[in-house]
Amino acid sequence: MKQPFVTINDTTLRDGEQSAGVAFSLDEKLHIARQLDAIGVPELEVGIPAMGAEERESIRAVADLDLDARLMVWSRMHAADIDACANLGANLIDISVPASDQHLAHKLRRPRQWLLDELPRYVAMGLDLGLDVGIGCEDASRADPDFLARLAETAERAGARRLRFADTLGVLEPFGTFERIAHLRARTGLEIEMHAHDDLGLATANTLAACKAGATHANTTVNGLGERAGNAPLEEVVVGLEKLHDIRTDIDLKGFLALSSSVAHASGRDVPWQKSVVGPGAFTHEAGIHIDGLLKHPDNYQGFDPVDVGRSHRIVLGKHSGPRAVQVVYAGLGISLGDAEASALLGHIRLFVAAHKHSPDAADLHALLASARSHRHV
Repeated sequence: MKQPFVTINDTTLRDGEQSAGVAFSLDEKLHIARQLDAIGVPELEVGIPAMGAEERESIRAVADLDLDARLMVWSRMHAADIDACANLGANLIDISVPASDQHLAHKLRRPRQWLLDELPRYVAMGLDLGLDVGIGCEDASRADPDFLARLAETAERAGARRLRFADTLGVLEPFGTFERIAHLRARTGLEIEMHAHDDLGLATANTLAACKAGATHANTTVNGLGERAGNAPLEEVVVGLEKLHDIRTDIDLKGFLALSSSVAHASGRDVPWQKSVVGPGAFTHEAGIHIDGLLKHPDNYQGFDPVDVGRSHRIVLGKHSGPRAVQVVYAGLGISLGDAEASALLGHIRLFVAAHKHSPDAADLHALLASARSHRHV
């Protein structure tokens, strides 16, 4: 049986840039687009044409890169917004519609039937521009599942190819996500794309659940960049799909660290130390029992090989280190320590970490060793 496949649609250049205070320069956008394409991301959501001429020129510039990735643009369900998507070099348009009663009643002040009646006209507008059309169901997580299915059926009859299920407020959990996507999958032949926000820290889990339930596409951002608490991180979704569920994405994350760094720099949002996959601490080990096990066999303390994401294990010294770790770290500096000297150094290292609140770097380690040896000879 062929391994199932999910298409990643990365929205770092659209929803990622909507993160408060983030604004990419054109050079930064082009650099990020090239890097996403280089690791094999097949679809990029690259902007909102209705924002103005400068935004449209940036979209054309990305299109002019002649990437392998297909390009998507985002639009409200307004005729002028859709018209602004013409002749930009994009392949797809995501037309955003209010899916929940909350949004229909309190944003547009319209009934459900109005949306069902109006939707085909806007799908036709997108198709007339030569674009594949997706319907982005905003606040789908709070929509009535049967109404959402009717929206999908209406969009499919009108010629759309995809429905984006947006957990706009990040209020779903994985079990509910699975049920909703499975219900939708049973009612429509459209591609289904999951767009998850991380307000409750569940964006990756919800995206994985959606894919298990039949979603064909996953919307992500590099480092989880995005509005409020962010979106589902590209790196987490790809690793999770492939390592946990044997679902292919055909994305090679070995070069991801450079892309992560580019997005962090361009957005002004540093990657947290404990961020999974790309954080500095993701493969950093201090505890003696873990290091001992890791040295005996890497699989003792690795859920997946860091080489798969362009990383490696790093051993640092601290309060919980043991003599073996001290020997390994100093060996990396070209210094061989006996068991007794390594044990003696531990006390100095623990005092250092307690005082400075960080692991000693190479210069600190040389100084600690010199101090310990001088005390020994006094």
